Amino acid sequence: MSRDSGLSKDTLQKAFYVFLERSPLIRIQKRPHVHLRIDATYFKQFCLVCYQDNNDGYTQLIRFSDGEHYQEIKEDLDNLIKLGVAIESITTDGHKSILKAIKKTVPNVITQRCLVHIQRMCLLWLTRLPKHEAGKELRALTLMLLKIKTRNDQIFWTREFEKWHTKHKDYLTQKTYNERTGWYWFTHKLTRRSYYTIKRALPNMFHYINNPNIPRTTNGIEGFFSHLKNHLDLHRGLTTKHRIDFIKWYIYFSNEK
Repeated sequence: MSRDSGLSKDTLQKAFYVFLERSPLIRIQKRPHVHLRIDATYFKQFCLVCYQDNNDGYTQLIRFSDGEHYQEIKEDLDNLIKLGVAIESITTDGHKSILKAIKKTVPNVITQRCLVHIQRMCLLWLTRLPKHEAGKELRALTLMLLKIKTRNDQIFWTREFEKWHTKHKDYLTQKTYNERTGWYWFTHKLTRRSYYTIKRALPNMFHYINNPNIPRTTNGIEGFFSHLKNHLDLHRGLTTKHRIDFIKWYIYFSNEK
């Protein structure tokens, strides 16, 4: 560009920085029956929390922070509602702050837990090759999660999950004791953690079966984050402020599509 324009690199860089600093605001669009996806992604200097409409991927709101905080997410949801976004459902990875904010702000909204996130975490804890029968069977059930399409699938899977617990509940409660200190812990804590992760999420895992407009995962927004980071990585020398400005421009142009 310097060669073609006859301008120095410093002059071009200053022009680009001026453009970056004029980053536009993200406009909240008043919409009915919105199925929202909420997720966050972390950069070295900050966290980006994003609120997207699943229907067309339109980003209604973003927040730059140092993490996913209840008070901030509650404020964001309040603002979306006040500005006319009629939220029908929210799909989330299950972060405690997000779930708490939903419960306090929009308690009647359907909360769909991301099946991919549940599956990913449980498979990580269960490992690829569990040694015990309980781990092998729970891993097999976890791998079935994304194959559940109908109400019959849900009923069958839920019954199998309950049968698994009945069969292995003694295994889950086994404890290991330290005779010297008197302390104890659950012997199979990762299998136990996997079971309770699913059990706690179970009431909100299959809302998408009743309403196909509800996304069962946050994959759409995670893919959006991946593309954003790929573009941002091409400009590694940007300051934190300019990185934030770049993200605002990226989201603005994505929304304009």
